[in-house]
Amino acid sequence: MQYVLIIHEVADYPAWKKVFDSAAGIRKAAGERSYQVLKYETDANKIVHFSAWTSIAAAKTFFESPQLVQIRREAGVKAPEFIYLEPLEAGTL
Repeated sequence: MQYVLIIHEVADYPAWKKVFDSAAGIRKAAGERSYQVLKYETDANKIVHFSAWTSIAAAKTFFESPQLVQIRREAGVKAPEFIYLEPLEAGTL
């Protein structure tokens, strides 16, 4: 698995979440296999989306597509930062 970490501010979390949830099918079809959505402790509109993908290429193709640019605009996303990650090590303590 490859991973994507996205940090972005949204105009309104409940509105963003509706759009995010409605895109679950296209995210899965594009190669997303699991996700976590987190918020900053002090700002409910500062969102972190951490997800596992079949490949970084699939994730980049999806997130850089015109369709996703439009979806982000409709969801009120402000200046997303995309970080593409490859695993090095994992463990449980």
